[in-house]
Amino acid sequence: SLDELFDAIPAPLRFRGELDLPPARSELELQRELNEMAAHNHGPHDMVCFMGGGAYDHFCPALVDQLILRGEFLTAYTPYQAEASQGSLQAFFEFQTQVARLCALDIANASLYEGATAVAEAVLMALNATGRRRVLVAATLHPEYRSVLETYLSDLAVTLVELPAEAGRIPAATVRASLDDDTAAVVVQSPNFWGLIEDWDGCFEAAHDVDGTAAIAVFNPIACALIRKPGECGADIAAGEGQPLGVPLSLGGPYLGLFAARKQYLRKMPGRLIGRTTDADGRPAYCLTIQTREQHIRGARATSNICTNQGLLALRATMYMTTMGTAGLRETAEQCYHKAHYLADRITSLDGYELKFDGPFFNEFCVRCPRPVTEVIEAAKRRRILAGVAPHGRRLGRIGEANDLLVAVTEKRTRAEMDALVEVFEGLTG
Repeated sequence: SLDELFDAIPAPLRFRGELDLPPARSELELQRELNEMAAHNHGPHDMVCFMGGGAYDHFCPALVDQLILRGEFLTAYTPYQAEASQGSLQAFFEFQTQVARLCALDIANASLYEGATAVAEAVLMALNATGRRRVLVAATLHPEYRSVLETYLSDLAVTLVELPAEAGRIPAATVRASLDDDTAAVVVQSPNFWGLIEDWDGCFEAAHDVDGTAAIAVFNPIACALIRKPGECGADIAAGEGQPLGVPLSLGGPYLGLFAARKQYLRKMPGRLIGRTTDADGRPAYCLTIQTREQHIRGARATSNICTNQGLLALRATMYMTTMGTAGLRETAEQCYHKAHYLADRITSLDGYELKFDGPFFNEFCVRCPRPVTEVIEAAKRRRILAGVAPHGRRLGRIGEANDLLVAVTEKRTRAEMDALVEVFEGLTG
């Protein structure tokens, strides 16, 4: 009975009386009230979005949104019963193949929670593989990724050493000067938090001066369609956020962690791996393989505590990459690049505005404004424009200056929308 259900709760702690609830409403009335409440929310669905900082307003084909609604796909789990789930397992196998090719590395897993977790798991894998206790982390790494990494390592005897930036990028000489024999990994993000393209080649070549040190590339999957891939630049491990691959913008997620590595890390990789084999009749078959998760072996020997993954969003990313194709991904990247540079040129032609850094960038750049960035953002909102991210805000740990604005441009932005943002900036020059 219901009373028996609550017997375990001590009587003094139980609520007595009637809840102060409004009168009952019909479904129609309730829908109307909720719609009125929802109308106060604004975002990319009804405003022009130039916000970035790790999540981007990319176009996603309607085909992806339709296919993902199929009932057999609506789960975050990779299946335990391989013999009953060949379709799902094949889809995740395709995802792994696509991510590995995108990164120019040997193997990829079936996804992790999101980009920050993927970076932390990459560092843990390097620590476990080398037995060393020192990690070099670029100062230009996304501050929230850095925060998650610090949380992961907080109870371990590991030293995080920050690599200082010069003009918004990490010099290879700085990496080389910071290395020692106890360095397990060097972590460099490109494009970095400021949108700048780092010298992966130089940094990772320097990292390999100490034998066994893992070069960890934190990457943007759309950028990989245009600039050189992590594996081509000498990365041993690649970790990144998969949200640009057809995953909708959402406060708090869920997003998608991408993870790839060279084959020597196969048995140290976190999460799940889908393998292809043949069954007793010689037909192709898919299964979970090399299961080194905490649920499958003794916890002390597990490579990670990733208990599930982002199966549904990995499937979205697979559908997105398949629908767009190699040519479509490259065109998306090219449009992002050229539109971002058009907007940057327009903004810096205005009095009082300049780029914070002069280095090469992909689709995101930081503008120094002549007025406090809060004024710029509010002025843009009045034109129904989300002007960008204020990196000095509390959420990001107050990095940068109070007049810095991080602006991101995707293939969705039109010339008229970019010119409208320039007009907002121009109105604040006086």
